[in-house]
Amino acid sequence: MPQSAANRWVLLIHQIPPKPDYFRVKVGRRLQHLGAVAIKNSVYVLPRSDETVEDFQWQSREIVAGGGEASVCEASFVDGLTDTQIESLFRTARNADYGEIVAAAQRLRNATKGRGQVVGDLNRLKRRLVDVVAIDFFGAPRRRAAQEEVARLEARLRPRETQDPPPAHRVQAPRGATWVTREGVYIDRIASAWLIGRFIDSKAQFKFVAAEGYRPRPGELRFDMFEAEYTHEGDACTFETLVARFGLDDRALRVIAEIVHDIDCKEAKFGRPEASGVERLIAGIAQQDAEDTARLAHGAALFDALYAALAATAAETGAARKAKKTSRR
Repeated sequence: MPQSAANRWVLLIHQIPPKPDYFRVKVGRRLQHLGAVAIKNSVYVLPRSDETVEDFQWQSREIVAGGGEASVCEASFVDGLTDTQIESLFRTARNADYGEIVAAAQRLRNATKGRGQVVGDLNRLKRRLVDVVAIDFFGAPRRRAAQEEVARLEARLRPRETQDPPPAHRVQAPRGATWVTREGVYIDRIASAWLIGRFIDSKAQFKFVAAEGYRPRPGELRFDMFEAEYTHEGDACTFETLVARFGLDDRALRVIAEIVHDIDCKEAKFGRPEASGVERLIAGIAQQDAEDTARLAHGAALFDALYAALAATAAETGAARKAKKTSRR
């Protein structure tokens, strides 16, 4: 995420030799992969972060090794281009990427080739979407459309019997257990802690430990960490694992599980329209609160509100279906 420091941007200023042609193409593709945009010929910009500085440094070394010249500098703009205009350049570039993904997904929906080939194309398109989301620094408006289009295509290809899998073997819900997870909680751990406290163990206590080397004490239950009792299983995130293992048959929880999955796994498997908003809110909570207990508290308020809204929608939908059935009799 962009930083609020005085120098908001990092620039790569380069000069590439005219030959060989492939080297210029290679550098151009690499800059595109990084999400950089050009503000003038041979001057590219990224929002400043430790990662983007390092990315440009590596690219600079590659250009110099190929016989060119390159410099990397941090910058703030005091005249000419404004920060808002630069952000707009990024959104325009990502909107174009998302537009290509939407068009490709629509072509695949109408394709006449075999299902196996379409599935292969879909998997490549999903990887492309993940890559674009990773460099969508300023929330381009067409992201949601791309996620929804890819999810619609995937739902069409998914065998019906796998769309609503039966609950896994249920385990007895604990009471007053100490639930241990990695410190620095984010989307899956925040949502899972809310799920545990709200639906599984109302007396739960939470403990935050280093990611590696922790040995659990008797009676502790670990989640979303290495060798945990409850963590990712297959392609399911920890929240999905908890819902399945404790047999929580609740439509609103299933929707939240889909939202958490796509944010945590950085994909558009379900394409829930709420995902982008929840992702931004979780990022804000993480930025605002360094303490894990504070993150859980604010995250609980977020998921309480989301669950209430989804449960109300599910109730309204159920009532409407019931009324429709009654009217047909």
